[in-house]
Order: sequence, then structure tokens, then C-alpha cells
Amino acid sequence: MTSYQQLLAWVAHGESETQEFKLSTGQRTEAVRTLCAFLNHRGGRVLFGVDAQGHIVGQDVSDKTLADVAHELRGIDPPALPNIERIVLASGREVLAVTVERGARRPHTFRGEAYRRVGTTNRQLSREEYGQILLEQLHSTVRWESEPATGWTITDLDATEIVRTLEEAIRRGRADDPGTRDPTEILRGLGLIKEGQILRAAVVLFAKSDCLLPDYPQCLLRIARFKGVDKTEFLDNRQFHGNAFDLLVRADRFLRDNLPVAGRVVPNLFERIDDPLYPPMALREAVANALCHRDYAIGGGSIGLAIYDDRLEITSSGTLHFGLTVEDLYRPHESLLWNPLIAGVFYRRGIIEAWGRGTIKMTELTERAGLPRPEFRETSAAFVVRFWPSRYLPPTRVGHDLTEQQKAILQLLAESGGLALSEIQRQLGRGALRSVREDLAFLNQLGMLDLSGHARGARWYLAGQKGIGNSAH
Repeated sequence: MTSYQQLLAWVAHGESETQEFKLSTGQRTEAVRTLCAFLNHRGGRVLFGVDAQGHIVGQDVSDKTLADVAHELRGIDPPALPNIERIVLASGREVLAVTVERGARRPHTFRGEAYRRVGTTNRQLSREEYGQILLEQLHSTVRWESEPATGWTITDLDATEIVRTLEEAIRRGRADDPGTRDPTEILRGLGLIKEGQILRAAVVLFAKSDCLLPDYPQCLLRIARFKGVDKTEFLDNRQFHGNAFDLLVRADRFLRDNLPVAGRVVPNLFERIDDPLYPPMALREAVANALCHRDYAIGGGSIGLAIYDDRLEITSSGTLHFGLTVEDLYRPHESLLWNPLIAGVFYRRGIIEAWGRGTIKMTELTERAGLPRPEFRETSAAFVVRFWPSRYLPPTRVGHDLTEQQKAILQLLAESGGLALSEIQRQLGRGALRSVREDLAFLNQLGMLDLSGHARGARWYLAGQKGIGNSAH
């Protein structure tokens, strides 16, 4: 039985994605619409007898009151069985708490319409959203990865990769040694063969690259290095078809060869000291998660890696499922796998660890490296992980190509917070005074630098930096 103290704790949290206040059961139609939205999302609670400002006022509750609420609840289809509690106030009036869990037979409708909770409002589901929820409900028994790979045989798969996966799983204590290295038996032990037919998951994991087209064009990695901060100009642009392990290796190689660095100018040295701008382990975690959780049913889908001057993005086809939100990814959350067979093999291979920790691990690794936490974004058809640098990274192009010395000047001013011409020349340790002066004037003309003061008291700053202090902090 819920106590008054528990009611106070609920009300103190205010209205939210999982809680709504109603002054009385006179608003029961709107309240049951909210309960329908809760059923289709993450569950929630409606409190009758609490006004919109969070004041607990209560109401008189009779048998007819409860009958009216029960009658309204019959408008939900498939039927739901909410928990209804009566909380008695000191005044003798009562608060009704009506709670539902996430629906087991979603999507639910109320009077023929389906709703979903968005923040503190209810939104009618579109036809596409309705279909997506139906697909999620069928997911435990009917999944793209668990369907037979029609026309494929064991000879179309990379036997070496299959054996390597088993041996790595044994080494890590994540599989017992079956006493055989026969690829067919290994696949059977991994649950990748059903009724003698290999499954699509086996193709994604182990297919020979030259066998994938035309049946599996979505086993694709797109990589690009852009000049600047948009997609106007490529420095590198390639595509690879391959199994998941092959694509992971190619992604690792591309990131290793193209990963931006952030330089530190050390006084009296001619060279800059360069550190990786993004922690490689966080990037690898993002790529592995993309390969495990993407929607392979999208025939034109892919994994994308894009490096810009100011950020790095990893994109995968498909959106979040099972009511998971972007905000959930920053905290411990239940892991409901979209491709459990593929993810299970990645786990045995040691590429991913505990379920539901991939995004948290990315966040921990970036924060430990002094970077902002990664930005998770969901578009209409894709999921994006965006990494930002913690340090100033001079652009390659701002209307004009920049020279190495010009970029070094920008980096130096970003870390120092403002320097005189003579100090810039001394710390760079290279270039004639005239060339440094010309570079400063050029960068100033581009609007990237500000000059403050006169003669020997003049100091150069990044545009907008004066008065802020050292931008590296």
C-alpha cells in the first residue's frame, strides 16, 4: 500500500515522460489516453487529485468513481491491467494512482488511435512508428538475422575466420572447446545454422567479400576524410564490402592512418608534439557497436566513418528500438539487442563486453581523455555517434588553404590566450619574422585573429578570445 510519504516523493518529481497529474477523474478520458501512451513507451503513472502545479488536493472517491475509470480503461486495446491504488489524505479525500508497465502486447490503441509519450505530452503514432512497434514485438521470434540465407552454403564463408572466432572465444573463457574445428560444427554451436541452412547472421559475420554482391549490398563500410567542416571537398573517399570482422579491421586501419592529432608547441623546439585527438578505444567501441546494432534489413544501409577538421562521425543504418532514447545511452540501461546472434559472436570474440555498456564505455573513455562526451544523435533512418575534440584544432581550409605555419600560429594562440609578435616568433622557433607577420595579417584578414594594443604592447588573439583567458582550459 502506497504511503503519503511515497506520494510526496512522486509529486516532487513533477510531470515527466512517465508521470502525469490530473485534478480529478473528470479528466479520465485524457488520462487514459496518457496511459495508452505510457503502454507504448516505457510505462508510467497518472495521479488523480494532483493539480498541474503539483499541489495535492485529492478528490472524493466512490464506487462510481472507480467504475467510471474502469469503463474508460476498456477503451484500450489490446486490454491492459493497470494497478490502481487509493491514497487517503488527512482531509479524508483521496488520490488515485493508476500505474501501467510497458505494454507486453504493443502497440496499444485508445478508441482506435495509438499514442506515444514524448516528454510531458502525448503524440499520435504515425503509420511508420506503428509498424516499427509491431516489428519490435515480433522481433524475439522473427528477425532478419535469424532468417535462412537462401542459396548460401558453407563454401561461401571464410572458414579461417570461423575457426579464429572459436579459438579466441576459448582463449577468453567464453566458449568450451567442442573438440572439432569443422566450420559447420562451429556455426552450429554458435546458433548460426538452422535445419541445415546457414542464417543471414553467418553471412554478415563470415562471408567472403567477393560473394556478398548482389545479395548483401548492406555489408558495406563507407569511409571519408573531408577537407574542412562540411562535405564540400574530399581528401579521401572509399567503400568496402566485407564481413563484419573485415570491416572492423578496415575501419581500424583507416582511423589509424587518418586520425587527427592535436599539436602542442614546445618552446625552443622546432617540432610540435602531437597526441591523438580522439581515444582510439572509444572509436573502436563505436564502430563495433554500429556493426552489432545496425538494421541489416535496410538493403541500402551501411556503416559510415567521416573525419572532418572539427569532428569525427560514425553512422549506422537504423534507429534506436524498444523505447530507448538518446538520453538513456549516457546511463546504465537495459540492453535489448536488435541482432543478438551477431552481438553474441562479437562478445565471444572479445570485441564487445557487457550488454548495455557500449555507449557508457565510449563516454568514460572520452571523458578520461579530457574530451567532451560523445554526442549521440538519431535521424529518421540512421544513428550517429559524433566525437568532438577538447583542444583547438586549426582548420585545414577557411575559404583558403592554410599553411602549416599558419595552422601552428592558430594552435599556439589557442593554447596561450594571446601573445605578442616576438613571442609567437620565438615559440614557433622557425620562419623569418617577416613571414610570421605576413601570416598574422593574412589570418586577421580572414577574420580568424584579433589584434589588441599598439607597438610593443600589441598582442594577437584568436577571434573572440580576448578577455576569455586561456582557451585550452
